[in-house]
Amino acid sequence: MSEGLANAGDERVSHLIADLGVSKDIRLSEEFLAESLGLLTDRPDTLDLKIAASAIAEMRDAFAMFAPYKDVRKVTIFGSARTTKEDPLYEQARAAAHGLAEAGWMVVTGAGPGIMEAGMLGAGREQSIGVSIRLPFETSANFVIAGDAKHVSMKYFFTRKLMLVKESSAFVCLPGGFGTLDETFELLTLTQTGKGVPVPIVFLDTPGDEYWEAVDEFVETHLVGRGLVSPPDRSLYCITDDHAVAVREIERFYANYHSVRYIGDELVLRMHRGPTDAQLADLSARFGSLAVDGLIRRVEPYGIERRQNDHVTLDRIAFEFNRHGYSSLRGLIDAVNDL
Repeated sequence: MSEGLANAGDERVSHLIADLGVSKDIRLSEEFLAESLGLLTDRPDTLDLKIAASAIAEMRDAFAMFAPYKDVRKVTIFGSARTTKEDPLYEQARAAAHGLAEAGWMVVTGAGPGIMEAGMLGAGREQSIGVSIRLPFETSANFVIAGDAKHVSMKYFFTRKLMLVKESSAFVCLPGGFGTLDETFELLTLTQTGKGVPVPIVFLDTPGDEYWEAVDEFVETHLVGRGLVSPPDRSLYCITDDHAVAVREIERFYANYHSVRYIGDELVLRMHRGPTDAQLADLSARFGSLAVDGLIRRVEPYGIERRQNDHVTLDRIAFEFNRHGYSSLRGLIDAVNDL
């Protein structure tokens, strides 16, 4: 860093944050401002500065668009823009989105044609959110979401993918090309490595279509077979050719389980109905390998959760996570849902 560069403890930064009237997350706000000023004093080249400025502007627009719906469960549907209305996959996507919307989910897509249009058509305009990409051959949102306040357009794929993944609690992936596979495998990577929270991921085909079966065979043969991923990693996704099964898989994931949060080295798993003593002992016996000390404990909300009013009415279990079994967390979540 340059000498004299503003930092999060600099009075200039603190005064500017105060002048802006920021009253929440002061430390993070100071860090953000200091890093932004630091970027400017680093004298970046024009393209670097343009990328940074555009990315921040796009994230700001997207955060503001999603903000009114932060407490509504959302599911992102990935799939090809080239899928025609005559393709059975179009109807499969529409039916899955319709079922999820009826269950109270909002449906997020890339707002383009094909599978994205089908998903929004199934959910309906009121329960659809669109995050589109500006491409030479795809310049506007589909007819379902065009002109709606729940649509934002982006220049960069990386900011678009951030919003498509960050805001959703479930994912349905239908067959597609490079873009769909890119989104799908990035989603799997985030979940496998713990960079994302556990989520239900459904690979949805149509009867007789073996697209996802072929992908799974590749994973089993060439990734698991070569030791490039672990066998439990295949449990991160569910393959079906029935849209009703896709909806049930997503609904079941949240039947009792609510969310996880990391507090220091502790993984805190929140649920609507906590385990009995016997059930807790069973969970420790079956999933203790996820914990450093082999024990899963019943806990009360931690101090930071209380201060932030972070779902303090929910029951909790916690353990010191060994950080090696992210894929196996799915088994623990399934067991919690079976309580």
